[in-house]
Amino acid sequence: MRFEGLLYRALNPVWARDPLSGEGARRHGGRFNPKGMPALYTSLSIMTAIREANQIGTLQPTTLVAYRGDLEPVFDATNLDAAREYGFGPADLGGDGWRVRMRDDGKAPTQLLAERLIAAGYVGLRVRSFARGAGDADLNLVLWRWSDAAPARLVLVDDERRLG
Repeated sequence: MRFEGLLYRALNPVWARDPLSGEGARRHGGRFNPKGMPALYTSLSIMTAIREANQIGTLQPTTLVAYRGDLEPVFDATNLDAAREYGFGPADLGGDGWRVRMRDDGKAPTQLLAERLIAAGYVGLRVRSFARGAGDADLNLVLWRWSDAAPARLVLVDDERRLG
């Protein structure tokens, strides 16, 4: 699928000066990227982005940013038939054990899925948010490839150059 529109991200302020780096995800790994692989975890709504950035404990300081995206191909994991073709269902995608599997096995099954999708040419993954309080309508777009040009165009919205 092609995604064209606004995306949102609630960043740890440590990364606010470089909101296109994917460095935090590269260092720590995420549900859909193993350690060593940069990724941008973006959301299709502001509230989903805030939920994603504050999954543990009380609201922590965040920097909210927006991007304009024109990205393809994006794998749509909300399409259950497409996800099943890769051997994944909603419970597999949203399972809480991915951190333990990453620690114990080196990579979680969802990280292995990401590697398969990247090898198949996908620049990102559209998937339901699994953050506390999120519902079926809360969607994320996890990006593995992005640049300022097609087919994975992602541009930070910072018309007033507030981030320097």
